Amino acid sequence: MDNPAAAASTADGTAARPAIDVELPADLRTPLRADAFQLSDDEKIAAIAEHFHDIMQILGLDLTDDSLSGTPKRVAKMYVQEWFKGLDPKHRPDVKLFENRYQYRNVLVERDITLFSCCEHHFVPIIGKAHVAYLPGEHVVGLSKLNRVVQYFARRPQVQERLTRQIAEELKTTLRSDDVAVLIEADHLCVMSRGVNDTSSSTLTAEYSGAFVRDEALRSEFLRLIGK
Repeated sequence: MDNPAAAASTADGTAARPAIDVELPADLRTPLRADAFQLSDDEKIAAIAEHFHDIMQILGLDLTDDSLSGTPKRVAKMYVQEWFKGLDPKHRPDVKLFENRYQYRNVLVERDITLFSCCEHHFVPIIGKAHVAYLPGEHVVGLSKLNRVVQYFARRPQVQERLTRQIAEELKTTLRSDDVAVLIEADHLCVMSRGVNDTSSSTLTAEYSGAFVRDEALRSEFLRLIGK
């Protein structure tokens, strides 16, 4: 049986970096080839810039123009270092827990987390907000880490349904608790700027687990606290 946590091997037999999302169920992992990390970031930027240069040429753009000449490299750096940096597990946040000395037992909500992602079907932005909640037990987590978990999984080609569940599963693992809720509301530019060109609709997805499934009052409190 394949071990999803096993490191892939490169052509010369040396161990490659670990595959992405090995801590998640197989159906929630972002599709990624085993050789995804054989190229350095600089090599990826150079290769993407070359290909994007060709795309712009095919479109008929004049790349000798001073406004366009640097665009291929700018786009390449944006893809590797910003939009899709969540593809690289070196950016996975190190979430540290702290002892819940104050014995806080009520729901903790981090709402309106800025979410910027990219539709994997058309490579255009997904822009919105994420709301996450959990019930503290013996430990609590630094609040900024909740934002970082959202951003890590958002910064890659995505579909909103998978993104919602990835965040929830990661929080369940790192918080050592099943009592987690995640709700995402987002605008998809693939809907707004092409196809049906609908600029008024938005997409909401939610994932509840543990007490948020069993306790309707707790779920209602979460929705009330985020204004839903």
